[in-house]
Amino acid sequence: MSRTRTALLAAMALVAGATGTAYAVAPDGVGAAAVPCTVDYQVQNQWSTGFTAAVTVTNLGAAKSSWSLKWSYAGNQRVTSGWNAKVTQSGSNVTAANESYNGTLATGGSASFGFQGTYSGSNAIPATFTLDGVTCNVDGGGPTDPTDPTDPTDPGDRVNNPYSGAKVYVNPEWSANAAAEPGGSRIANQPTGVWLDRIAAINGANGKMGLRAHLDEALRQKGSGELVIQLVIYNLPGRDCSALASNGELGPTEIGRYKTEYIDPIAAILADDKYSSLRIVTTVEIDSLPNLVTNTGSRATATPECDVMKANGNYVKGVGYALNKLGDAGNVYNYVDAGHHGWIGWDDNFGPSADVFHDAATAEGATPSDVHGFITNTANYSALKENNFSVDQTVAGKSVRESKWVDWNRYVDELGFAQAFRNELVSTGFDTNIGMLIDTSRNGWGGTARPAGPGATTSVDTYVDDGRYDRRIHIGNWCNQAGAGLGERPKAAPESGIDAYVWMKPPGESDGASKAIPNDEGKGFDRMCDPTYTGTPRNGHNLTGALPDAPVSGHWFSAQFQELMKNAYPPLP
Repeated sequence: MSRTRTALLAAMALVAGATGTAYAVAPDGVGAAAVPCTVDYQVQNQWSTGFTAAVTVTNLGAAKSSWSLKWSYAGNQRVTSGWNAKVTQSGSNVTAANESYNGTLATGGSASFGFQGTYSGSNAIPATFTLDGVTCNVDGGGPTDPTDPTDPTDPGDRVNNPYSGAKVYVNPEWSANAAAEPGGSRIANQPTGVWLDRIAAINGANGKMGLRAHLDEALRQKGSGELVIQLVIYNLPGRDCSALASNGELGPTEIGRYKTEYIDPIAAILADDKYSSLRIVTTVEIDSLPNLVTNTGSRATATPECDVMKANGNYVKGVGYALNKLGDAGNVYNYVDAGHHGWIGWDDNFGPSADVFHDAATAEGATPSDVHGFITNTANYSALKENNFSVDQTVAGKSVRESKWVDWNRYVDELGFAQAFRNELVSTGFDTNIGMLIDTSRNGWGGTARPAGPGATTSVDTYVDDGRYDRRIHIGNWCNQAGAGLGERPKAAPESGIDAYVWMKPPGESDGASKAIPNDEGKGFDRMCDPTYTGTPRNGHNLTGALPDAPVSGHWFSAQFQELMKNAYPPLP
């Protein structure tokens, strides 16, 4: 998937509705009245007979309670279906009217929608758009909009898979911690993610490298070839509403600070021409959006904190804003966190989660073209591939889905889930070329406890439990898991639809403290990190399986690192 550079085409405006006021656009704004609206029209995907497009209209005039955007095609394009707007066509004339849920368009506010169409011959971008009868400026783009080869930040320069043919950045701070451990030199040269988990991390805090320092080091490591640097964008208001171990510094309503003090400075640094030769992969806000589906309302797993975040919309707004701003740099590849199979693999979570992701990708000026892909299993432990059982098997008269471990989930591992969820995301309006990342940093489950084959067929539970690689007590356990091991080493394009296996979560960095530890990072104590705790509805009220004596999340945890090396699969040399 490539997101091409958009070209600004100034257009003279028509008379504005009943007011009789004329708006005109003059070069460089000299002597010009205010621009009433702008339209960003992007052809996302195009094939021999059809295409999909994403459109964002921004209202720069008076606030509206409803809106209607119109344009005409010069060719024979025909709209066949649309989403997030009522899109109709008569002859060459197309009208997109708001849905009931997105009619409000504040001054400076944007609305995004998409559609699919057919064509033959050329597929030119419409020259003129009108919002409620007033002509807008056009910011048109897509495969029909040629890129500028002299512009190093041109989004058209994006490659389909940023990991292909590229080295990946080795964080020297993590590498030093790994190398200092007995046996750690075996993996100290592996690439891991750089976590920007608070505002202070941008410039560097407590003696750690800031964002520019990492980017400068990435340029050094790059040399004359291609290099990917992986950044974790992780500081939403009301962060981690269903847990406490990684709560953040921003309160539920501090969306303004998130935008101006966190995302804007990061976006400004990433847009610096100095770094235009890097391929910058961002993992956007882990463990956030699925909470709005699984941990709200009347569900047993609901929390008041997640209900608040669903009501105020700041998760959706924050992710949308981050995608919009970070995606402006042509060498940035946004991957949105998509949980893992043990979270959203059930029927009532699967589709609704994809819908929430699309909502976020069309919020705050973002469009689906700002999303290059998704990442699963970040900071989790779900096995990459379970070879000893599958959901379509029946054992002792019962489906594998009925086993206590699978519990009616449609997926038993991350690879199958990621590939299926990719298809679901495309069906909601994301580009057909989106790629998936799978975090394999802690899902190896090797060592002496790894089963050599399927379990006995005496019962479906015995069959599954004795054959599964994932040795957690319950699939809902997520904190510093005992028995876990390093998984597949980072690798580009390992499977269909998968851009890479990555170690986005640096092995050896704690998930959370096993007891309350005062800190200045806003991180609380979650009993799911306490090995003596008997759990919540999310883990079936089982023991947590967490390692003891763990430090605050993100801090180095030597015992965990040693456990991960011991149980690595494939094994370490």
